Parts: sequence; C-alpha cells; structure tokens
Amino acid sequence: MMMMMGFLQLLFFSCISMSSLRGCMGSDDPLQLNDDVFALIVFKTYIHDPSSYLDSWNEDDNSPCSWKFIQCNPVTGRVSQVSLDGLALSGKIGRGLEKLQSLKVLSLSQNNFTGKISPEIALISNLERLNLSHNGLSGSIPTSFANMSSIKFLDLSENSLSGSIPDNMFENCFSLRFLSLAGNSMEGPIPSTLLRCTTLSNLNLSNNHFSGNPDFSTGLWSFTRLRRLDLSHNALSGTVPGGVSAIHFLKELQLQGNQFQGSLPADIGLCPHLNKLDFSYNLFTGELPESLQRLNSLTFFSVSNNMLSGDFPQWVGNMSSLEYLDFSSNGLTGVLPSSMGDLKSLHYLSLSDNRLTGSIPMSIVYSTKLSVIRLRHNAFNGTIPEGLFDIGLDEVDFSWNELRGSIPPGSSKLFESLKKLDLSRNKLSGDIPAEMGLFSQLTYLNLSWNNLQSRIPPELGFFQNLTVLDLRNSALYGSIPGDICDSGSLGIIQLDGNSLTGPIPEEIGNCSSLYLLSLSQNNLSGSIPESISMLKKLKILKLEFNQLSGEIPKELGRLENLLAVNISHNRLIGRLPVGGIFQNLDQSALQGNLGICSPLLKGPCKMDVPKPLVIDPHAFGNQMGDPESSKSSTNFRHHRFLSVSVIVAISAAVVIAVGVMVISLLNVSAQRRLAFVENALESMCSSSSRSGSPVTGKLVLLDSNTSPDWVSSPESLLNKAAEIGGGVFGTVYKASFGGEGRVVAIKKLDKSNIIQYPEDFDREVRILGKARHPNLIGLIGYHWTPQLQLLVSDYAPNGSLQAKLHERPPSAPPLSWSNRFKIILGAAKGIAHLHHSFRPPIIHYNIKPSNILLDENFNPKISDFGLARLLTKLDKHILSSRFQSALGYVAPELACHSLRVNEKCDIYGFGVLILELVTGRRPVEFGEDNVVILSDHVRVLLEQGNVLDYVDPSMNEYPEEEVLPVLKLALVCTSQIPSSRPSMAEVVQVLQVIKTPVPRRMEMF
Repeated sequence: MMMMMGFLQLLFFSCISMSSLRGCMGSDDPLQLNDDVFALIVFKTYIHDPSSYLDSWNEDDNSPCSWKFIQCNPVTGRVSQVSLDGLALSGKIGRGLEKLQSLKVLSLSQNNFTGKISPEIALISNLERLNLSHNGLSGSIPTSFANMSSIKFLDLSENSLSGSIPDNMFENCFSLRFLSLAGNSMEGPIPSTLLRCTTLSNLNLSNNHFSGNPDFSTGLWSFTRLRRLDLSHNALSGTVPGGVSAIHFLKELQLQGNQFQGSLPADIGLCPHLNKLDFSYNLFTGELPESLQRLNSLTFFSVSNNMLSGDFPQWVGNMSSLEYLDFSSNGLTGVLPSSMGDLKSLHYLSLSDNRLTGSIPMSIVYSTKLSVIRLRHNAFNGTIPEGLFDIGLDEVDFSWNELRGSIPPGSSKLFESLKKLDLSRNKLSGDIPAEMGLFSQLTYLNLSWNNLQSRIPPELGFFQNLTVLDLRNSALYGSIPGDICDSGSLGIIQLDGNSLTGPIPEEIGNCSSLYLLSLSQNNLSGSIPESISMLKKLKILKLEFNQLSGEIPKELGRLENLLAVNISHNRLIGRLPVGGIFQNLDQSALQGNLGICSPLLKGPCKMDVPKPLVIDPHAFGNQMGDPESSKSSTNFRHHRFLSVSVIVAISAAVVIAVGVMVISLLNVSAQRRLAFVENALESMCSSSSRSGSPVTGKLVLLDSNTSPDWVSSPESLLNKAAEIGGGVFGTVYKASFGGEGRVVAIKKLDKSNIIQYPEDFDREVRILGKARHPNLIGLIGYHWTPQLQLLVSDYAPNGSLQAKLHERPPSAPPLSWSNRFKIILGAAKGIAHLHHSFRPPIIHYNIKPSNILLDENFNPKISDFGLARLLTKLDKHILSSRFQSALGYVAPELACHSLRVNEKCDIYGFGVLILELVTGRRPVEFGEDNVVILSDHVRVLLEQGNVLDYVDPSMNEYPEEEVLPVLKLALVCTSQIPSSRPSMAEVVQVLQVIKTPVPRRMEMF
C-alpha cells in the first residue's frame, strides 16, 4: 500500500506538468478529466476505508463522475462536489484535493480523520463549502485559510484543534455566511478581523477556551444579518451592553457557561424573531429587563445559575410560545403570577434555588404539556395544586419548601409518565396514596422529612422500575410490607427515623439490586433475617436504634461487597459473623446491645446456646461461691494469660515476616524500575507504523507543530526518569526532554484492563488531550506499544496538595486561607470543565489531594482525569482498588453496578476535599477505640453550633463569613443521595458568590 501510494503521487505530480496526460496514460481524453481522476486517487491513498465505500474509485477510469460520492459540473465535466460524510474513514487528509480547481463543496464530516489540516486545501480557489467537522483533526488552523476568498460555509467543529485563531484569517471573508469552530480546544481572544465578515448569518465558537472581553457594542452587534450567535462554554468575560436590537433577524443567542457580568442587555426584547436565549452559568446581576416580555416567539429561555435579583416577573405569562423556562439558582423573590397557566406550550419549568414565596398558582394545571417541573429549595407554601397530578409529568421536584396538605393521588396519565417524584423537606401530611404503586415508570421516590403519619402502602411493591425509595423522618408507622421488593429493581431503601414496628420481613432478600438498606431509628423487633445474606450487591446496612434481638446471622459474613454496617443500640447478642466487614467494625457500630461478643465492648458476651448442650454446669464460670467454681475461674484466667502470650508471640513473628517482605519488595521495586527503563527504551526505539493508523513505538505529541520524531534521544528521556508517585492506574516518573530541558511527568500505565488496540487508545487519549483548562494538567502526548503504554503530561513544580496539607515539614509555612480558597475554587472550575464541556462528560472518579497538583502560585492543577476512559471496562477490581486507595473520598454509589454512576460521584469527593482543606484533617481518622468520619463529624459540629472550633488551627487568621458557607457547601456535596448533590457548575457559582464582596450576599443554604 505504501509503495502504491508513493508511485501514484510521483506519477500524478510528474504528469500534471505536461500539456497532456496522453503520454502517461495512453488516452485521448482531455486533460481535465484525467487530472481529476488522479487527484482523487492520490487523495484516496491516504485514507483507510474499512467498509470499502470507495471501491468504485478506479484509477483506470477516464472520468470520476460516475464514482460514488462524487458530483460533476454537467457543463465542464469537472468534479464540483466531494461528499464523504459518515463513512467511518480514517487516516489523513492528504494531498491531491488542491488539484480539483472546479471543486465547490468538500464535506468530510463524521469520520475519524486525524493529523493536521492540510494548508493546501486553501489552494482550491473556487471552494465555497468546507465541512471537516466531527473528526480527530489536531493542530492549529492554517494561516493559508486567509486566502479562501470564495468560502461561504466553513465548519471545523468537534475536532481537537488548538491554538488561537490566526489574526489574518478573516481578511478576505466577504462571502462567509456560516462559521463554526465549536467543540475544539482553541484559546485566546476573538480576533478583531472577524468584524470584516459582514455577511455572517451563523457564528458558533462554543465549547472552546476563548477568553477576553468580546467587542459587542461596535463589533458583534454590527452583524445585522446574523441569525445565530453561539459563544457558550468559553472563558469570555466583561459586560454585554445594549445594542443587540440592531440584529433585527437574530433567532438564537447563546452566551451560557462564561464569566459575563453586569446587567442583561436592556434592549434584548427588541429582537422580535428570537426563539432561543441562554444566559445561564454566568455572573449576571440585577433584574430581568422589562423588554423580555415582548419576545412572543421565544421558545427556550434560560438565565439559570447567575446572581439575578428582584421579584419574579409578572409578565412571564405574556411569553406564550415558551417551551423551556429555567430561572433556577438565582436570588429571585416574590410570588408566581396566576398567568403562569397561559404558558400552554411549556414542557420544562425550573425555578429551583431562589427565594420565591406564596403558593404554587392553581393555573399551572392549564399548562398541560408540562413534563418537568422543578421548584426545589424555595419557600412555597399552601398545597400542591389540585389537578397538577392529572398532567402527564415526567419529573416533579418540590423539595425543600413549606408545602402543606396531602399528596394528590394522581391520574392514569401520571401513572404512565412519572419517573421522578421528590416532595421531601416539606410539611405534607396524610396517607401515602395507594395509587402510587401504579406508577409503572417511576425510578425515584423521595417523601422524606414530612409529617405523613401514614402506613407504607403494600402497593409500593408494584413498582417495576423504582431504584430509590426514601421515606426517612416522615412519621410513618406500622410494619414494613413484605412485598416491598417484589419488583427487584430497588437499589436504595431508606426508612430511617420513623415509628415502624414489627420484624424486618424475610422477603427483603428479594431486593436483589439493593446496595443501601437503612432502617435505623425505628421500633423494629425480632431477629435480623438471614435472607439479607442474599443481597450480594449490598454496600451499606444501617439498623441502629431499634429493638432487634437474637444473634446476627453468620451468613451475613458472606457479603463481600459490604462496606459499612451499624447495628448499635439494639438487643443483639452472640458472636459477630466471620468474614466480610464484621471483624473490622468499630465500637460505635456495635455499642448499646445486650451481649455482642467483641473485644471492643466492655459488656457481657451472651450466646444463644440451647440448654441441652450445656453439660458442665461450671463451663461458663459460675461465680456463686462454689470452691470448684473458684478453681475453674482460676483455670480460665490462666488460659486467658496463655492466650495473650501466644498472641504476643504470633504478633512478633508477623512483624518479623512483614519486615522481610518489605525488604524483598524494595528489591523487587528496584529491579522493576530498571526493567521499566530497559523495556521503554527498546519499545520506543523500534518504530513501525502503517498509513492511516496511529503511530506506535514512538512518542506521539498531541499539541505541537513538531513531528513525533522530535524526541531524538529516548535514552536521555528515560534514563533520567525518577519515580515520584503511583496509584491505581500506574507509576509516575519525572523526566526532562527537549532542547530546552522541559520537565514533564510520565505515567507508566498498568497494562491490565487498559485498551489494547492502538486506534482506540489514540482516540481516547486525544479526547483527553482536548481537555485544556487553566486548572487541569495538560496532556502532552503518549507512547504505545503492546508491551508498554505511557502518558506524558505537564509537570507541576509545587508538588501535590497531599504533601502541602498532610506531609508538611515543621519548617514549612502552612497554607493560608487565601491559598486554600484559591485551590477550592480552581479545582471546582477544573472539574466543572470536565463535567460540562464534554458530551458525555469526563468523570474523574478519584478526586483527592494527591491528584490536585500545585503550580508556583498555588493554582491547582487536576491530574489523572478521565483515565477511566482508557479502561476496557470499569470492573469490580478497579472499583475495589479505588476504595482502598481513596478511603473516605469515594461516593457510596461508585461501587454499585446496579446504578448509573455519573458525575455526582466527583461532587462527593470534592466535598470531602473541601472539608479536608478547611479542617486540615484526613477524611477518615482512626483512634484507639473509635473511627472519625470527617463529613459526619463536621455535620454534627455544625448542628451543635461549634463547627469553627474544628477549623485547621495552623491558620492564624481566616474570615468566618467565608469559611462557614464553604463548610456548608461541602456538606451538601457529600450528601448520601447523589441527586441531592449540586452540579459542579452550581458549586463554582456558589464559591464565586462567597468570594464576591457584595453588600448583601444571598442566603445560599
């Protein structure tokens, strides 16, 4: 294939210089036909075509006009269009196409092309439409694109392009109507030459790293022909002044996910054709402009996650075309108008996390197309509007309000549609409607923290898809229905803090998907059912503060996945089960029982042994004054003394054995270190690759203008490598390479469970390479062979947060509050970028101080992000290792295969990280007779009002008005229920508000 490609290229570029191709091909056809054939054949030689779509491209043909995906001008017979969209092609966009001088349309989107954009494409003088979107192209935009004066449509979106836009790129853009650079890693300011593109109707620069203050007033607002403007998810800042009304035909304006501040443009409502308006996730303040009520064509309107204030606009009902309305996470006050019912097309309504009061207007039931309604965390009172549950809603979240009255029973429409119902933290009363068991699609039900004073209806067992059932602290009484687990889909059952009586039903063993069972603080009696041992996925079991009796079934010791158990304050007796977590339980999980046999407890050890088995009346140490009893007691003490001696001897032997093992492991480690260098040198020096495939055996640089051969001496790179750390994914080394002695970090990946195909590895690493952010460690390149995989990234000179926080020498100064807050906010921004700038989001899975690196100015740099993408699967071994290596940081659901693990597990780890930074304590601390869980302890101290006493004493000064809300935010992030945790964007917003010196801060909690 390589020889054929070279031959064709040589043939092509020698023949085209002749006045005729007749001498080359022996054909009487005119020059232009053969010119196009050879151009396309040469272009094809750079391509890997796994499905043979291009088999019809035959170099023996005199004309390409009959080939698939090719169109020709019927008059001239020259190729005018090449459309290869979505054919799974790979390789590079090589030479040849520049010879198609009649080409007007070149579309190669939705493929797997890699490498840089060929600057020769700009030589196609008549090109009007160029679409290279949704590929893996890298590098910067060629400066030669400034010469494309005839281009009308340019789409380079969803690639891995980087760098800034060339300053001269828009010097000749007088014909440009459509421009999209979305979904890349481009940075820097938007060049001022863009203003020359006066014919632009669609401009999309979203999901990049563009920064600075765009020129709106005399710049972007001067594009009078603009229909769609999307600058979302960048790092743009400054204000957005008025003047937008000059763009009379504007239909979509998206500025979300930036750092814009100030008021919204007052004349925004003077754009009569607007149908989509998104200002969310910025720093806008002030009230909503009155002119907005004129937007009768608006269908999508979001200003969520800003700092807007003032009363809820009473004119919202005038926006009759609205389908999507999101005002959540602001500081809006007042009541909802009755005109809300005039929004007949509305299907999504979110007003959560504001300060709204009054009742939910009854007219809302007239918005019959509503599918999602979220009013969480306001101060709404009154009752749930009668008739609202007759609409085919998909999601209802009225939690954290002051609603009263009963729960409406619902209608047949609701039974078929409702997936999530959250009415927690209200003042609701009355029975739980038995009709709820008919909600066939319901996956999440939370009625906790109400005053229902109801029984649990047995109909709840009818749920076929329910995964979360939370009825905590709702004044429930009666027994737990035996058929509560009939569906088998439940992953979480929380019934804590009620007045439930009777036994735990044996049928609980039918909950085959259960990973959290919490029945604490009730009046449950009887024994712990043996059937719990059938719950193989169970992670957390909480039964404390009940009246359970008897012995703990020994079969529970077989639950290998069990991570936390609390059976304290019951009437349990006997030995603990052998195996599992039971031998490692601390005193707080066992205390308050009648006679559990454990060295941690001081009370008596009672065994539930049948009387016929007691043959010797003195076998249990009768102390009634009988001389024989006294003798028996003496013998017992003697045996106990001998047992202790034996234990001491065994312990000494174990210590010696461990010492020998440590020395052996150190020797093995040194040998493996040498083996690593030798293997790496051997594999990096043997380079072989084929056209269209990722380079193997060499160092591939993701974001550089240099070739993969730039590292001329792998020996110097690896011989100087020094091991500086390690983790679940592999070992990290520090090395310097390049002419300027650049210092980098090299991670040698553990080969087990890592992707073993170079194409897949290359694709996933390039996706991670697109994650460019000031608070993320930049990925420089990679090395792949079947025997060795390396990742090369930037090096952070100031070490890890782990070292600064917990391994600080006495002579080093402690971290100041300003630096701690900088680390918290910067880390939040980095994680938010991973969560919100990629679809699907990049989940870290391992947020902890050792993965937060620091630069010279203590700016945080998150490392090891997205490495789970390099795994063939996130299997049980990896999860188990992660629990062991990140004790205290891991969210409960991360080890549960039955639930969809999402970015909420990162939120949990980040909340623990905040607590650790503020208190200086580790997430889990082991004392002599207890274990302190940091999040639980801080939560108790906060409720007691003395949480500031737990702040790191090494900080001499700190502002209480910042520390206290930061601690509260951390506790919200570490909620046991994933849906109760905020998004990372919301966390960033709250932190920015905490730090912003405004006269009157919003009450965030």
